This record gives sequence, C-alpha cells and structure tokens, in this order.
Amino acid sequence: MSHLFSARAQMGTSLAFHIIFSVLGVGLPVLLCVAEGLALRYKDPHWMRLARQWSKAFAIVFAIGAVSGVIVEFEIALLWPSFARFIGGVAGLPFAMEGFAFFLEGIFLGLYLYGWNRLSPRAHWLCSFPLWISGGASAWFIMTANSWMNSPAGFTLKNGVITNVRPFAAIANPATPYETTHMILGCYVAVGFAVAAVYAFAWLRGQRTAYNRKGLLLGLAMASIAIPLQVVSGDPNARFLETSQPAKYAAMEGLLHSGRGQPLYILGIPDQKTGQVYLAIQIPHGESLLAHFNLNSYSKGLDQIPKADQPNAIVVHLTFDLMVFCGFFLLLAALLFWWFFLRGNRTLPDKRWLLWGLVACGPLGFLAIESGWMVTEEGRQPWVIYGIMRVSDAATPSPWVNVSFAIFSLVYVVLGATLVLLLLRLARNPLPERTWEEYFVTTPAPQAAISPDKMQEATE
Repeated sequence: MSHLFSARAQMGTSLAFHIIFSVLGVGLPVLLCVAEGLALRYKDPHWMRLARQWSKAFAIVFAIGAVSGVIVEFEIALLWPSFARFIGGVAGLPFAMEGFAFFLEGIFLGLYLYGWNRLSPRAHWLCSFPLWISGGASAWFIMTANSWMNSPAGFTLKNGVITNVRPFAAIANPATPYETTHMILGCYVAVGFAVAAVYAFAWLRGQRTAYNRKGLLLGLAMASIAIPLQVVSGDPNARFLETSQPAKYAAMEGLLHSGRGQPLYILGIPDQKTGQVYLAIQIPHGESLLAHFNLNSYSKGLDQIPKADQPNAIVVHLTFDLMVFCGFFLLLAALLFWWFFLRGNRTLPDKRWLLWGLVACGPLGFLAIESGWMVTEEGRQPWVIYGIMRVSDAATPSPWVNVSFAIFSLVYVVLGATLVLLLLRLARNPLPERTWEEYFVTTPAPQAAISPDKMQEATE
C-alpha cells in the first residue's frame, strides 16, 4: 500500500471507531441526568436503578473512548504533519477548548461515580449536569474544527504564509451552524434508539418489568424529539453545500451533468467515466424541486468540476442514500411506536414486528452517523482543507505508515472486544432491585468487637 492510502486508512479506521464513543459521550449523560431527576422527583426506585446502571456503562465507554481519543490526537500530528502545522496556527482554539471540556467532564464523572451515598441526592444529581454540558461542548468544538476544514475562514493566506489569524472567526466559519446542529442532534438520535433497542429486546425475551418499560420509553423519548429535528436540519445543510461545496453536493445527488429540471436519483451507481447513473430509481425533476422548490431550476453537476477535484461519486452517493434511509426508517419507527402507545392507553405495544423494528433501530442510528461522516469526509476529497490543501500534500511521506496501520488496527480490535465483553458482562449482571429507601442507606464502617472486660477497663 502507498503511504497515502495507509495514512487515510489508518485515520479513517481510528475516527470510525472513536466516533462511537463521542456519540455515546454526548447522549448518554442526558439520559443519566433525566433518569436521576425523575427518580428524585417521584421517589421511584426503577428510575434510580436505571441511572446507576447507565452510569456504569458510561464509565466503561468514557475510559475506552479516552484511549481511542488520545490515539486520534497523536495520529493527526504523526500522519498529517503539514495539516497539523496549518490548522494549529488557525483553528487550534477549538481543539484546546475541546480538551478543556473533556477534562471538566472527567472531573465531574469522578464525582458522579464516587458520589453515590457520599453526596446529598440533590448535589449528586447536579453533578450530572456538567457531564452532558461538557459532552455537548466537546462535540460542538470538534465539529467547528471539521466545519473549518470544509469552509476555511479566519485567516489570510499570502504566498503560502498564514497572516491575520482570527481564531473566533475560524470557529464561526460559514459551515459551523449546519454541521454542529446536524451532528449533535444525530448523537441524541443514535443513543436514544440504542438504549430503546436494548430494552425492547429485553421486552421481547419476556422481561416485561417496569424497569425495562421505563428504560425503553426514556431512550425512545429522547430519540423521538431529536429525529424530526435531525431530518429537518439536513435540508438547509444540503442547500448550503450546493453553493459552498458544489462537487460534494453533486456527488451526493449523483448529478454527473449540469442542467435544468434534474431528476432525483435514489440508489444507483453513478459512473463518472461514462456519465451515466445505473440501476437508480429516478424521480423526474425531483432534485430541482427539493433543492430550489422549482421543477425547472438549474443544478451544477460534476461535469463542471475539474476531474482532479472530483470526489468518488459512487461512495458519496451511496453513503448519502444510506444515511437518508436510516434517518427516515428511524423516524417512521418512532411515529409508529407512539401511535400504538397512545392508542393503547400508554401501554407498550404488544406487536413483535414493531419491537423488532426498534431493536433494528439501535445499530441503524450509529450506521447513519458513520455514513454521514463518510459523506462529509469523502465528499471533500481530494481536499483536506477545502480549496487550500490537498490530502496528498498533507500526508506524511514516511514509509512506516503501513506498519503503524497494522499495529493500530490490532489495538482497535482489542479495544472493541474489551468494550463488548465489559458491556455484555454488565448487561448480564444488572443491579439488584431495591426499594427507594435502600438506595440512600449508608452502610456504617465495621468496628472491631470489644469484650465486656476490656470495655470496662477502657471506661475506668
């Protein structure tokens, strides 16, 4: 393998693995906070049991995610030295702020985990707020850095030299509102459906308890609030891409030729050599209508983009369609569930096909995240910083990248296997049921037994 291919493969593997922990780090603390708040409000032991069980899962995810995150940070400097020098001088602030948010989250996670029965119930619950706030802030700052790569701003480039650096303008680049909103909502969607899938599976196995019912409802409630907002936020994002990154937009829609009244291609294989889209479902004038609310509007295709600047249309188009399919499947599943739930006097629907659909939504939420990330990164190719630095110029020329790719791939296999084993062990050994009062009983420290004779001597 060439050093460029190896560097891209290693970075892609690292990010695809780490993004799972990033998503969980944004969504799971919200569920922790809500579950514990409901437990304190209604003095409900089932909500408290959920909060404590989820805190153990979050601790595992946070620990392994910290390891994978450190690897990603090192890889940026080792695999992409030119990119690291460039972005450090302009957009280093969001990376620094993300690190601050991460450490803040780690501090309060320690207080949260070790504060059970050591802090007052209200103080312990308040410790969960910095968790979800820091998790969301970390995602926001990282996404501003990625937005900057797609829409660089906040500096002046003269003869290859960076001048007039404006860090806050770099953070507030034109792509930031679209990418940050879409990604953070996606975190809530993926985590909510993943949690609902776990308890839907338990319900299918006959474990029809109040504990599983409330876990399913809370996870699905968060996902159901976020998924329509997520779908709606994708529309302005696509419109922005049409003008800011026309090559990415054309590849997403499979537009190989420019023209008016363009069809909407669902699935299909866009062949950039022949200029044809094969095996696609075509909706006449569909793309023009969705993009401009005009059946005969003009859309720019890849034929107006230099071949050296075109992304791989097959990869971008199919992953975009996969992301859209997952999003609408999740939306449909949520609507159907709440329809039957409300019609059934707020009892869980006894429809196995619907519950199995919720189980399928668990991996589909993360599949949508991964495919959306592929659209963002592959659609920007061949640029690492759009219009300024190509990927080939950013990669290290060192010959050892093939070896490091093999080593780090093995590391991720070990980390992934460890995560799965620990979470399975946690699921198979749930916390025992307790009454509300038992959650706040502090066991006194054991004392050594003293004989009556020695007690009398001590008294005298």
